[in-house]
Amino acid sequence: MAGILIVAHAPLATALRECIAHIYGGLPARIGVIDVMPDCDPPEVIAFAYAEIERLREDNGALVLTDVFGATPANIATRLATLPDVRVLAGVNLPMLVRAVCYRATPLDTLVDKALAGATKGIHTIAPGTPVPVAAKVDPVECLPVQPPGAAPV
Repeated sequence: MAGILIVAHAPLATALRECIAHIYGGLPARIGVIDVMPDCDPPEVIAFAYAEIERLREDNGALVLTDVFGATPANIATRLATLPDVRVLAGVNLPMLVRAVCYRATPLDTLVDKALAGATKGIHTIAPGTPVPVAAKVDPVECLPVQPPGAAPV
């Protein structure tokens, strides 16, 4: 199962991890966070990020999710993209992270595709009268969404 590292402006990385713990009723293994502080020392954070990737990486690699492309957290995460079996995605949102957690047992390139799809499919305009879909429940053992009857697959 791929490890996941979230590198974002503080406190976003920790907040996203806490959302995953809430959704799954506990924190799945091998999910790390780095909250980048405004006064951080980038070389120090980069060294810590390398250590975190080594701790989190599994047989199928690791996925690094960061927030704003071009900002300090993304620039730190970009350094990790040079490592074998590590992929980096910018623009993290909760649907992207949920999808990444659900599909982290897949090959790394498939995981990247699923995470990107989750990010974009999770964005909707909600107008008055928009029907509210029934939320999918998540099976924490399989880490795959369990769809309510009649719901479209994730």
